[in-house]
Amino acid sequence: MAKKVEKRYLFPEDYMADPSVHVFDGKLYIYPSHDWESAAPDDDFGSEYDMKDYHVLSLEGKDPMTSPVKDNGVALDIKDVPWARRQLWDCDVVKGRDGRYYMYFPAKDKTDIFRCGVAISDSPTGPFKAQPDPIRGSYSIDMAVLHDDADDEYYMYFGGIWGGQLQRYEDNLAKDCGTSYPDDDQPAVPGRVVKLSKDMLQFAEDPKPVVIVDEEGKPITVGDNERRFFEASWMHKYKGKYYFSYSTGDTHKLCYAIGDNPYGPFTYKGVILTPVFGWTTHHSIVKYGRSWYLFHHDSGPSNGINRLRSLKVCKLSYRQDGTIVTIEGLDKDKE
Repeated sequence: MAKKVEKRYLFPEDYMADPSVHVFDGKLYIYPSHDWESAAPDDDFGSEYDMKDYHVLSLEGKDPMTSPVKDNGVALDIKDVPWARRQLWDCDVVKGRDGRYYMYFPAKDKTDIFRCGVAISDSPTGPFKAQPDPIRGSYSIDMAVLHDDADDEYYMYFGGIWGGQLQRYEDNLAKDCGTSYPDDDQPAVPGRVVKLSKDMLQFAEDPKPVVIVDEEGKPITVGDNERRFFEASWMHKYKGKYYFSYSTGDTHKLCYAIGDNPYGPFTYKGVILTPVFGWTTHHSIVKYGRSWYLFHHDSGPSNGINRLRSLKVCKLSYRQDGTIVTIEGLDKDKE
């Protein structure tokens, strides 16, 4: 049964979504996408999410549930990305070995294919300067990067089906037949994981599938849309285990699976967040101080307009066996 917990809208002054959250040098930073009332059509390709810049938010205090949140302004604008045409979707930022900050972001190139770009800054709040070209061999959306304390390597998790274009690829190559899906009884289209190069600017290897299995070790299938991966990869570690969390998309849940290494396989364990008010759900999980927090979004302040979403935060808790207590997504009966 889902638990009702106190939640907070983090930045009601503007519409932002897809929060990637990190603690750098003891301070918490939020890297969201930036919604606006675009005239782009509302369709299954996500055209209405026509984001064109990124802002960086920072917590001006020690308690995410009460402390002020500061907007540090535009960190990157699509007009300053030479190769990009449109749609700056979910990004992530990590601190590199050289002390600089690396932003990984998806955007559609001049041929309308999603690629992964890299932008660099000396400050966690930016501004970030984009590299002239996307990462070679990159595709799809929703980049999230784990700096693994076990081996000091950086692992990127990415991918999203439908508008995220992941279903167009097999073995990291675009299919000749274009968009196609396996049958319902076949393994679900997996997200991807890839180790980054030492300079943080390229892939160090070919991306690998992130396989999610049930308790019997069988891959989650296409037809199991209550549990299968759709988009919004996030990776965090808890007591030495790797927690891969993600959105189920059209069934509107945040779920998670646990593995013993960055590549998996990951065994499905349950639901983190039940459906929220609005179509999409996207998140990050971070420890700040002594507590764990779930950052996500919904469409409450816009009264359900899916393209205008708002950031939220609530505390996350674990049971003794390492499983996560499910959180109720809806805050009010009217939602």
